[in-house]
Amino acid sequence: MTAATTEPTEKTGARTVEAAGLISDARERIDALDDRIIGLVQERMAVSAVIQKERIASGGRRVNLSREMEILATYRDALGKPGTALAMTLLELCRGKI
Repeated sequence: MTAATTEPTEKTGARTVEAAGLISDARERIDALDDRIIGLVQERMAVSAVIQKERIASGGRRVNLSREMEILATYRDALGKPGTALAMTLLELCRGKI
């Protein structure tokens, strides 16, 4: 193999140029999905801030534990045990540590 044919495979860990191309394309899609996910998380954080502000202004508590349990269950039901960890991370990002 020449340097031109080994370079894409070294970058991707693939053993063929064809596999390297497929992996590169899939990684681009993952990068685009990650950008969208990050944007959605940031949007969720902003909406959560509005909810917390209004709840506190009305005399309520910053955190609604029963609502958080619903969210945890939703993620667990959809994604299994790792979904619970993901939901906990989202909740912490959106409301801070409790």
